[in-house]
Amino acid sequence: MLTVLITGCSSGIGRALANAFRDAGHEVWATARKPADVAQLASAGFAARQLDVNDPDALARLAEELQDRHGGLDMLINNAGYGAMGPLLDGGVEAMRQQFETNVFAVVGVTRALFPLLRRNRGLVVNIGSVSGVLVTPFAGAYCASKAAVHALSDALRLELAPFGIRVMEVQPGAIASQFASNAQQQAAQVLAAESPWWPLREHVQARARASQDKPTPAAAFAQGVLAATRKSPVPALVRLGNGSTALPLLARLLPQRVLDKVLRKRFGLLRPL
Repeated sequence: MLTVLITGCSSGIGRALANAFRDAGHEVWATARKPADVAQLASAGFAARQLDVNDPDALARLAEELQDRHGGLDMLINNAGYGAMGPLLDGGVEAMRQQFETNVFAVVGVTRALFPLLRRNRGLVVNIGSVSGVLVTPFAGAYCASKAAVHALSDALRLELAPFGIRVMEVQPGAIASQFASNAQQQAAQVLAAESPWWPLREHVQARARASQDKPTPAAAFAQGVLAATRKSPVPALVRLGNGSTALPLLARLLPQRVLDKVLRKRFGLLRPL
């Protein structure tokens, strides 16, 4: 039985991952930010803990508790995150900063806090990225940039942690059934105001926010794929799972940039002048 800590388990991918690893016989420490979500996780039988991944004091307390209970950690899954949608300049620097705080900086912060425990058990770090970090689209610039950063950080961590026996695997989901799209739509609606130069394209902005639910793969199936990948020897550096997870990076690699730009501009209403 492994001790597995997963961040962002309130719903969607995080909850599905928690279910999959628990059902496989592992002890799952499932974290969430809101007390109500923590209570639901606890009632489902998880070692549920409230955690804001951007709070260093909370991370220190969690690491201390894991140290006291187990002395080490077998697996960390950095899943917590969200999608900032809308025109990049509308959100501006502040939206970028908030996006990177949760999607990028927290990956380093959580891993750093739990590094001694992972080192002791020669553990595995799993970072949940996205194919959006490979195929960049309009109206999701902050999110795409954050997931591209997760990819780069995963590569660096895989090399830097290898001497300590810690392995690193990045997972790039495609379309996965979750609440991501509804949350993204709400976020986009808050950012895009009537005075925005992109206001005439508001339906296209919302369409981008909904894109993650285009024929989505069930979250449970995705979680089983992640579970299977963690059992491989050696553990793969990169795993792509879910609808579009293979095709979209292939398009980004094979299409000339000029052609890809035209396809994306047409898809999101950016061909005509504003």
